Order: sequence, then C-alpha cells, then structure tokens
Amino acid sequence: MGSLELLKSVAKKTMESEFYTPIPDGYKSGKTKYLIITGSVMSGLGKGIFSASIGKLLQDNGYVCSPIKMDGYLNVDAGTLNPYRHGEVFVLDDGLECDMDLGTYERFLNKNLSEQNYLTGGKIFKEVLKREREGGYLGRDVQFIPHVTGEIKLFLRNLAMNTKADVVAVEVGGTVGDIENEYFFEAMRQLAYEEGEGNSCFVNVTYVLEPHFLGEQKSKAAQLGIKRLMEKGIQPDIIACRATNPVTYKVREKISIYSNVPVENVVSCHDRKSIYTVPTMLKEAGIDKSVMEILKLKNKPRPESKEWLDFVKNTTSRKKEVTIGMTGKYTGLRDSYASIIKALEHSGSKFRTNVKIKWIETTEIEKGKKNVVDELKDVSGIIVPGGFGKRGTEGKIKCIEYARKNNLPYLGLCLGFQMAMIEFARNVCGLKDANSTEMESDPKHPVIDILPEQKKIEGLGGNMRLGGRDVLVKKDTKAYKLYGNKTTVRERFRHRYECNPEYIPVLEKNGLVFSGKAPKVPIMQILELPKHPFFVGVQFHPEFTSRPLAPNPLYMGFVEAAIKFGK
Repeated sequence: MGSLELLKSVAKKTMESEFYTPIPDGYKSGKTKYLIITGSVMSGLGKGIFSASIGKLLQDNGYVCSPIKMDGYLNVDAGTLNPYRHGEVFVLDDGLECDMDLGTYERFLNKNLSEQNYLTGGKIFKEVLKREREGGYLGRDVQFIPHVTGEIKLFLRNLAMNTKADVVAVEVGGTVGDIENEYFFEAMRQLAYEEGEGNSCFVNVTYVLEPHFLGEQKSKAAQLGIKRLMEKGIQPDIIACRATNPVTYKVREKISIYSNVPVENVVSCHDRKSIYTVPTMLKEAGIDKSVMEILKLKNKPRPESKEWLDFVKNTTSRKKEVTIGMTGKYTGLRDSYASIIKALEHSGSKFRTNVKIKWIETTEIEKGKKNVVDELKDVSGIIVPGGFGKRGTEGKIKCIEYARKNNLPYLGLCLGFQMAMIEFARNVCGLKDANSTEMESDPKHPVIDILPEQKKIEGLGGNMRLGGRDVLVKKDTKAYKLYGNKTTVRERFRHRYECNPEYIPVLEKNGLVFSGKAPKVPIMQILELPKHPFFVGVQFHPEFTSRPLAPNPLYMGFVEAAIKFGK
C-alpha cells in the first residue's frame, strides 16, 4: 500500500487521525507527476520563465503540462496590488486578476489558463475559514498542519484532475526562508511524501554572485540558500544557477557537493538576449531529459517547431529598429508593462524589427518639467497604457494631442482609450471641460463615466469589467481589417469607467469612429480616426492575448504603422 492509499485508509477509520488529506474522487496517485520549482538567495530570478520553459519542453514531448503559481501574500488575488509593489496585474479569460508569471505561462504554452492555475495565501485561508465555519473539520482545532497544507494539496490534485495533466508544474513564489511561504514548502514536502517515489521532482532556482570587485563567481550564498531548503526536508533533484555569465564547472561542483545533487543536474541559467531562448538552453543542458527520468516519463524527443525556431531567430537577430514611446506613470518599474513589452516583441519578430522603448513619464510633462515635442520627436509611435487614478493623465492627453495632429501612430489601451476620447472632445468637439468622473468628481462634460445601468444590463454585480468578452467589430473599419475581417473578436478587460453614450453623437459627428462595441448594449470598446495613419484606442488589453506565434492583430498594425512612419 502506497503512502497516499495508507492515508486514505487511516482517515476513513477514525476522525481522531492526525492526517488530513482530502482526496478528489477518482484521483489516482502516479497518474499525474509534480514538478516543483522553488527559489533561493533572492526573488526575481525568473522562476516563472524557468517553469514556463520546462513546461514547453514537456509539451514538446507530447505531455499535458498544467502550470500553477503559488504566492504567499494574504491578498486573495493580485487585483489590488500596486504595480510598483508587484509588477503587472495579469488578467485571465475567466476574469481572475493574477501574477504576471501566468502571462509567461500562457505565452510559452500557448494556452488559456484559469483561476485553477493561481493560488495565494489569502485564497487558501479564505477556503479554510469558510470550511471551519461550516463545520467541515468536525470539531478539530484547525492548524497549519494538517489543515492548511491539506487544502493546498487538494487544490493541486483538483488541478491535476480537472486539466487531465500529465505534469503539474508548481512554482512556489518568493524565496526559501520567507515566513509567508513556509506552509507552501511544507505542503510540497508532504505532497512528495504522499505521491511516492518517481512522482515528484524538485528544482531549486538559485543565484550565483559575481561581484565586480572580485572578478569571479561565488557560490556561498547559493549553498546557504539550498541548505535552508534542505532543512525543510526538501531534497532538490535539480539546481538551476542564475547568473550574469555562464556558471563555471568549478562553481557547479561546489554546489553539487553541498546539495547532494549530481553535477550534471546543476546547470547554468545565465542571462540571454531573449527569454524565448531559455527552452533551447535547458534542452541543450539536458534538463528536460533529467526531469523526465526523475518523473519516470518516457523521453520522446521531438524537434522544436520551425515556427518557434523562426520566431526565436527573428527575435535575436533583427536588423531593423523602431522606437516606441511608452507614455505612462509607472515607467520606473518595467514589470508594470510586461505584457505590452512582450506583445511588441511578438509583432517586432514578425517584421524582423527590434522594437525599442523610450520611457516617457507623463507626470513630468503634466508638471511642465518636460516638453511634449522634445519627448516625442524621436519616436515612431506612442502607447498610452492602462492605469488607475488622476496622476499623469493631463500629460497623457498632451501626448495624444501631439500624436493626433502630427500623424504619429497611436495605440491607446484601456485608460488610453478614455484619454483619447477626452482629448478629442476637448480639442476637436469644443467641449473644453470634458473629463472623466474618475479624474474629476463633477465635470461639465463627463465623456467618461461609471454607468451603473450598463453594469446592471451586463449582470456584473459590481463596478469592474474583468476577463474575456466578445467585441462586435464594425465592417469596413481599420479594426475590422486588422482583425482579418472578423465581426466578432474576444479580448480581455480590466476597467471601471467607460464611454458615456450621451456623447457618442457629438464625437461621431466630428469624425471619431467607434469601430467596436459590446454586444446588445451601447458600450463603446474600440475607437479610431479614419484619416490618421494609425490612431486606435481600445477599452480592453490586447496585450493579454498576444502570443509569440500569434501576435495580437492590433499590435501588429501599430508596429507596422510605426515602421512606416520611421522610414
């Protein structure tokens, strides 16, 4: 009898058992394997990229891989997190606001994920407390072990069954030693114990220091970090060494000795020109083969698809170059706009063009510290990204006015759609006091507003539109052409405020075209200027659906227009 079967048997016999391991009906130990990725020394090493890359290699071998990110913070989801604190908030098709690593998973694996692929401490504790209030623990004193850890394991096993995964790739967020993720590490130790030998593989992504004043790589921090992991009862099977330069064999030997990991499974994951070359780097190091051997999976090597190899080649060896101005207020942290950057990369690859980004802080323009003409004179297109709050908006409006008047390609995303409407209303329609009720409590012309009756029509039950929704595209418009003459497309939303339908007639009369709207209700979702080379604003986030081999059509059109403008 295996460990899991023994636990089931004991738990059924008596409620006094110290075991709490709820198992989904029909779950069979060994049918799904678990690849568990942890981090040591420091956060931000690229565990998400590593997880996605290994997942892609497993996928290339014909296996179904379901990734999951586990974050220890007590937020239920990432929706309320400031981009400066946690980077971009990524939105899934089902409306879940989550960590940006899920965007990486979707792009590498080319598949839509759901709320099953994301777990936070807050989400787990919410479920534990709900179950406790309902009497689900039958009078037991509820504890981290076995109840919190039991719920985590149940979440993973449900994911395995619901997605029919051959492998669940579990990324444990944060760093070993953090108090906030202790219970996740303990749950992973228990999971490996219960699933039995050959059903789990632990990978630790660590950091190898290379101080400039020494001129050599140092492994002591990595050794101590891995030791902290082993103190938790977790023996890593593979060590991935992040570093600026290739990690020397000598350093890998040292880490091997201190971690009980064969030196061939201590691999260098040094900086690369593009994250999309990481799968090839790991494959060349034999990591996919090692993972499959540890998990007792058949190695069915297949060559990477020609389309993927062409994409990577075009990404790393582009001869042409174009500069795009990113006009936002979170420009101090590039991760705030991660998906936009990736969407530009995807489109740039198709045109074999390197898309450079000039970061333009609109707060500085708003305060008069910087001049719009000087800031935009050397760019071939601008993007006004999404965001919340008033800060920097007047600077964005000035940038939009410049783009409209000077035929500079413009792409407005969510807030960028709203700011374009305000600029047009003020400077073309003569509605000088036009504004959004988000920025001004009682503007004379609220062209952007929260419209409760529209929310009621859509049955949202709240004031935030989230997730994938259909957009009806008007025929014979730029949007219609960009989307391949489709009249219905699906995109992802994350916003509260929108176009006030009372102002649609005056805006259209003065030349603004609403080329996309919500089905059945007068909610405008795409705007454009027909006589402009490229002036498009969208209420959604097209970057969330862009993939390496299938760039979002709006980004493709924008980058193409920028290339033409720059010639």
